[in-house]
Amino acid sequence: MKVPVAWQARAFNQVPESENRIHSDEVARAYGFRGALVPGVTVSAYLIHPAIVAWGEDWLRRGSARCVVHSPVYDGEPFRVELESGGDTGYEAVLIDQRGARCATASVALPECAPPPPAFRGDPRLDRSAERSPATRAAMEALRERGLRAMRARWDGSAEITRYLREASQMPAVFAERGYANPAFVLGLTNWVLAGNVRMSPWLHLQTESQNFRAIPNGTELVVEARIADLFEKRGHEFVDVDVSIFLLDGLEAAAQARLRAIYRLREP
Repeated sequence: MKVPVAWQARAFNQVPESENRIHSDEVARAYGFRGALVPGVTVSAYLIHPAIVAWGEDWLRRGSARCVVHSPVYDGEPFRVELESGGDTGYEAVLIDQRGARCATASVALPECAPPPPAFRGDPRLDRSAERSPATRAAMEALRERGLRAMRARWDGSAEITRYLREASQMPAVFAERGYANPAFVLGLTNWVLAGNVRMSPWLHLQTESQNFRAIPNGTELVVEARIADLFEKRGHEFVDVDVSIFLLDGLEAAAQARLRAIYRLREP
């Protein structure tokens, strides 16, 4: 088994036109940032990248990761991912920007086998045309009480996030050649199922704790179920924890599960 190694690249904001306007220069600067933020799921993918290069499909089938974004990463700026400890079954990583800031950290593991997968609940599905309530605390409490609606998704070349590097040819072979879903897309599903249930903008993806159960081939239809696990306020920001399970539509077998932590309502600038 290969040992993951450090790497470096330039950050890539794939979604400057996203409904979440924190990925636009104008809104991000209004909240005190230097410019549009690279998605948290993309930053997480940078931390997971050494696992993909070393372990390939094995990590997609049973790997786990806890990724935490501590400070912004900006489009086009160079970064490096350093491994502070680890071996052939796991590592601790830190993403450092060109100013030397420790922007994000991760614990990534390749267990011998995955834990038991989540069970499919059969939650009611989202109606994409339905009006969404603004993300107030009252609205989020109501969603926690009655449950989030499930979302249909599809992994293929038309997905919102198809890569985490600007040049598709530079993606690892397991993605560029074999066509499997990359971790930025998979973790992005945690964002999209929440945003499909409530209207948020701007908002911040902060961390995920995720577990893979199988690789997701090109053209796969998915069902994403979610529930709000916690809501709390800190320093004027409103936080949410969301438990998310991702299933293949054909057979309803679990592909991944994750817990998302996000600021769904930022303190006014």
